[in-house]
This record gives sequence, C-alpha cells and structure tokens, in this order.
Amino acid sequence: MATRRQAREWALQLLVQLDLNPESRLDPVIDAFWQQLRELESERAAEDDRVELVLNFESQDTAKATAFAEARDFAEERVRGVRGAMTKLDKTLESRLRNWSLYRLGTVERNVLRLGFWELQNCTEIPAPIIINEYVDLAKFFSETKSGRFVNGILDSYAKDLKKAEQEGEFTP
Repeated sequence: MATRRQAREWALQLLVQLDLNPESRLDPVIDAFWQQLRELESERAAEDDRVELVLNFESQDTAKATAFAEARDFAEERVRGVRGAMTKLDKTLESRLRNWSLYRLGTVERNVLRLGFWELQNCTEIPAPIIINEYVDLAKFFSETKSGRFVNGILDSYAKDLKKAEQEGEFTP
C-alpha cells in the first residue's frame, strides 16, 4: 500500500523533474508522471508475480485503492504547494545558505529543502521532527549520505525559527 513516505518520494521526483525540465503547465506533467509510474510498475509486475501493485487504480481492494488515492493527493498537494510558493521558498532558503547560492545546491537537495520548508510552514499538524526526518532520509536515499546532515541542519534551524516566531505571535501558516 502507498504510504506518506512513498508520496513524499513521488513529490520529490516530480519536483526534480520540473526543476530539470521547466514546464509552465503543471497538470500535463503530473498526469504523465502517474502514467509512467503505472507503466513501469506493470512491467515489473509482469516480470515478477511477487510485486505488489501500488498504482493499480482498478484494484478490487478498496483499502489499497483508497491508500493510493490518499498518497497521490498528498504528493500532488506538496508539488502544487511548492510550485505555487517557489519564489518565496527560494528566497527563504537562499537566506539560510551561508556563502552558497541556491543553484549551487544539487537538484535533489534543493528540492528536498523546498519540500521541507513548505511542509514545515503549511502542515503544522505534522510534528517538525517527523517532517525533518522524512526529508533527511529522502536526501540520503536520492543523493548521498552527506546530504542528510546538510538537509538536517537547514531544516532543523528553520523549524526552530518557525516555532519561535509562532510563540511570539509572528508566524501564521
């Protein structure tokens, strides 16, 4: 079944794709992404009958279909949120990079941080340590182990600043 972790992976993959191949219209890119994932999964399932279909829209198992739909919505919410706030997120992120520019970051790290910043700002019902841990793991998985420490430092610092601003009444999501 699809999980929030899987949804975050999909969101990151979509944002990296959009970062490397800028497209003004988001919906066709998202639709093509889901179609490509479905085709890849079907190929894998045809080769190995032990592969569990996560992207099976036509599943008779309503629990699996519901879990996938929720994960897909979760991923798309993040992609649309980051894309809609990209300028603001990039300015916030760049202000936290010491002697470094945003576009000197690796594509994975840049988009992991964008996602993490967006989620810390907009998903206050999810505890900050969980958000940070998820994006540290994604940075290590899709980039390199050292990226996890870097992402952890930036996201943790940002989360603390958001918490302080909230306590002082200066931050509203």
